[in-house]
Amino acid sequence: MKKKEIKKLTKKQQLETLEKLKKDLFNFRFQKVNGQIKSPAKISETKKNIARLKTLLEVQNA
Repeated sequence: MKKKEIKKLTKKQQLETLEKLKKDLFNFRFQKVNGQIKSPAKISETKKNIARLKTLLEVQNA
């Protein structure tokens, strides 16, 4: 997700997206251990998206 896309979401949608990304990251880690992951780049991309969402949420709360 790009920063612009995240800013368009409501706070509730941002929190829902954050939870979904956390679950996805959890699943990607299991896939990596089992050797089933097709694209290891998804892990780092998901981590970056989580960080973007957390940063934006923190800025909005400040």
